[in-house]
Amino acid sequence: MFSRDRTVLKAYLSHSLLLLLTFTLFFRQRGAAARMIPVGEFRNLGTELNSKYRVLKPWWDVFSEYLCIAMLMIGVFGCTLQLTQDKIACLPSHFTSPTPEVIDCSHIRTYGENLTSGHTLVKPVSPIVREVFGRKNNLDIHQYVFTNHYCYERFVHWYAKYFPYLVVIHTMIFMVASSFWLKFPRTSSKIELFVTILGKCFDSPWTTRALSEVSEERGEEKLVSWRKNTMSKDSTDRRADEEETVGLLRSSSVKSNPEKKNPEPQPAASVLDKKEGEQAKALFEKVKKFRTHVEEADLLYLMYVLQTSLKVFKFLLIIIYTAALASNIEIVVRCLVPPELTGFDIYCCNHNKAHLFSKLAYCYICFVGVYGLLCIYTLYWLFHRPLKEYSFEHVRLETGINDIPDVKNDFAFLLHLVDQYDALYSKRFAVFLSEVSESRLHQLNLNHEWTAKKLRTRLSKNTNNRLELHLLMLPGLPETIFEIPEVQSLKLEQVKNVTISPSVAKLDSLQELSLIYCPAKLQLPALNHLKEHLKVLRLAFESLEELPLWMYSLHGLEELHLNGPLTIEVSRSATLDSLRELKSLRVLTLRSKLIKIPPSVADVASQLQRLCIYNEGSKLQALSSLKKLSNLVSLELVGCGLERIPSAVFSLNNLQELDLKENHLSTVEEILSLQHCRRLVTLRLWHNKITYIPDHISKLHTLETLDISWNKLQKLPSRLFYCTKLRHLDVSHNQLTTLPPEVGIPQGLQFFSAAFNCLETLPEELFSCKRLKMLALGNNCLSNLSSRVANLAQLVRLEIKGNRLESLPVEIGDCPLLTLNGLIVEDSLLDLLPSDVRSRLSNS
Repeated sequence: MFSRDRTVLKAYLSHSLLLLLTFTLFFRQRGAAARMIPVGEFRNLGTELNSKYRVLKPWWDVFSEYLCIAMLMIGVFGCTLQLTQDKIACLPSHFTSPTPEVIDCSHIRTYGENLTSGHTLVKPVSPIVREVFGRKNNLDIHQYVFTNHYCYERFVHWYAKYFPYLVVIHTMIFMVASSFWLKFPRTSSKIELFVTILGKCFDSPWTTRALSEVSEERGEEKLVSWRKNTMSKDSTDRRADEEETVGLLRSSSVKSNPEKKNPEPQPAASVLDKKEGEQAKALFEKVKKFRTHVEEADLLYLMYVLQTSLKVFKFLLIIIYTAALASNIEIVVRCLVPPELTGFDIYCCNHNKAHLFSKLAYCYICFVGVYGLLCIYTLYWLFHRPLKEYSFEHVRLETGINDIPDVKNDFAFLLHLVDQYDALYSKRFAVFLSEVSESRLHQLNLNHEWTAKKLRTRLSKNTNNRLELHLLMLPGLPETIFEIPEVQSLKLEQVKNVTISPSVAKLDSLQELSLIYCPAKLQLPALNHLKEHLKVLRLAFESLEELPLWMYSLHGLEELHLNGPLTIEVSRSATLDSLRELKSLRVLTLRSKLIKIPPSVADVASQLQRLCIYNEGSKLQALSSLKKLSNLVSLELVGCGLERIPSAVFSLNNLQELDLKENHLSTVEEILSLQHCRRLVTLRLWHNKITYIPDHISKLHTLETLDISWNKLQKLPSRLFYCTKLRHLDVSHNQLTTLPPEVGIPQGLQFFSAAFNCLETLPEELFSCKRLKMLALGNNCLSNLSSRVANLAQLVRLEIKGNRLESLPVEIGDCPLLTLNGLIVEDSLLDLLPSDVRSRLSNS
């Protein structure tokens, strides 16, 4: 007997040492693994995920995460107990029966309860104490181990065995369901992009600057409106109220504080450098593309609803089966073992963790219950509120940025989630949905790109000898323009989003403004300045709607040049009637396809001196309104499809210049009536189809300039040269073969061009016009040049290239003002001249 006990003891000790060695190696391996993968890595992984998407987690999601952590701790704690401690301990029953059901181990549960449940702890007066001896079961340790494992696997309820594992599994399902939409490929990309853009918008310096500027403007508006309200009080209190208001304005308003008007450095929050401006510009583009992409569907909303519904279903399932099975976690379990193994067939087993597992189960039910209530509240929030629409009305009212659009679908749902975290995110994000804010940013970037120094390099003189700044195809108008006060002419061509600010008053020398396909808006102070200072306005437009209304109020304007569609229907509209407000208008130019002269032109008849109509080949009819322009000095009717000189022109007594270029004139018999225009000095009939000039042109005694080039003239009337005051005569590009001898009559002739004709000879009388400075005879059929060319003492330029000349007269060197640069002739003819003649021409 003693030897058997010693054998059992040795076996038990050897088994314990083996277990100890196994656990030592296990924990050493775990320690090495822990050293290879630090616990901080797992902590950082979870922290990084939570911090990245924290803006999309409302309070109920955050609370649910903590509940999941608590439930996970319950499961891990139970699993740890299962792995590290004995699960069950069994002892044999010394009683047996053919019906094992009658032998119950329940007496073990209730044994001693009646004694310990008593409320008195007083020791008895004469206690009974007796010695007891243990009962021998005659079983070795292997039989106990086998019996424990056998009973645990066969007779312990499955819920009592796997409760901690179920807790871990259910909690993991909850955690996966909560973050599934953050990992699903079709939703995670949108969410990640949104969170990235939202963070950049929140941290962008442009957001701070835009909101601060708006808040300052709104603060000043409130102060001004408050001041207006106080002005309506009684006269006795008015002075005191005004003094108080002025004091408030001086202390609070940025614009009213004279100290803040000084050029002091701005705070760092309002300063935006070029790099930050470019980053903000890129953010605007990203927000636009993201909005277009996300507003098309509601996948994010549906995914969130589905995962919440799944959690609610899972919650109901857990509550139902846990509440039903929690009672199966029993402390004492009856076990039936085949008697041939140990000699006993009935065992009473103690489940070591049943009591603890029972408490953990009810605690777990409480946590799951709270978790389920949060999920049900989430569903209520999802279906009760219109989460597919998001209105920025409160942001518009608070910030004053009125063009922030409302959004829908997934974009709206994301913003609703963000509001549950912090409404400030949506407010700062809304800045990048505003076109007004974007235009302000573009303006700032434009100012960085186009500095005053860079703009000064583009200054040049225009045809009117004004210092002009020409800007082409810019995305906006740089405010740095107003830092160049020497600008006299500003030309903007295809520049977008032009708004002329009150800073235009800094351009003291600005007199001319050209807007070429560039619709522009004027702020009221800028308009008031231009009313007084602007003299010339040039506008090119594609439709009449682009014609600015502020144009009609420029009462100081002297020249107006319009280039765009002005049809007969439009010319009858009320907008053009306002030309009568242009009291100082002297020059009016219209480039269009008019059917008749707009009636509004007559509104400025009293002061209009020059009218130019370029009709692009369209026939201009109903010219009778020209009679009203009694003070007209210059009239140009170019490309108007005229077949005769309009009769209305003959009543213009003050007319000095008439230009009928590019019409369909074939005869000018009515030229005699031009003698009624007693001040007519210049007549241009070029680029027509005139075949002859009548003799009575000589009646135009005041004519000094006559241009009849680019016609079909075959000869010139001799009476033409009886216009003795002629100084400029151009008959080039015709079909002339000869010139009449009377060409020498106008002694004041200074410019004569007969180039590109068919002249074979020149009359000697031509060289008696001693005041000729310019003589153009190129591209004719001349075979010789008279030696009398030396009589032209004032000749500066002689063009004879393209003729049949074989030589030049040596007398050409006697023209004192003629140089080699002014002599246009073939080089071969120049080489034939004597060297002394060429030397005189070079030294002239």
